[in-house]
Amino acid sequence: MKKIIVTVLLILVSNVFFAQSAFDKYDGQDDVTSIIVNKKMFQMMGSVKVDPNDKETQQYLSLMKKLDNLKVFTTISTRVSTEMKSTTDNYIKTAGLEELMRTNDSGKNVRILVKSGATAGQVEELLMFIEGSSKENETVLMSLTGTFDLSDISLLTEKMKIPGGSDLKKATVGK
Repeated sequence: MKKIIVTVLLILVSNVFFAQSAFDKYDGQDDVTSIIVNKKMFQMMGSVKVDPNDKETQQYLSLMKKLDNLKVFTTISTRVSTEMKSTTDNYIKTAGLEELMRTNDSGKNVRILVKSGATAGQVEELLMFIEGSSKENETVLMSLTGTFDLSDISLLTEKMKIPGGSDLKKATVGK
């Protein structure tokens, strides 16, 4: 009996440590372009020495230290886009995210959701889903985790040239 309990506990603990994101299945697919940046890379980027008078870069590097993971998946495949939308909708239902903004402009649908942190302006997760982006009817799915302020995110998307960054900037202006 002891062996069974220990085995079950090991399985549960390993699932917690090695759990994948709901969106990791899109990494490596032929019809999907992916950008994945992990905590180690953010830490390395955050430790770069810069001119102390360059406040914008200082702010950017400070934000890097607060981030855990960035995952961006883009596709123009109708099949993958439909699957991404379904996966995103299911994830939203279970992840405890709040809608920050939703727009529909000439066939371009943008949804930005967040999981709030300890304080009002703090965010633990930001999820952005865009359908119908660009001339090619591109779908963009972005997931960003860490403990950061929403007001800093537009700087991140601008500096890293993340697809959908302009939509995210509109959502965070004045927050």
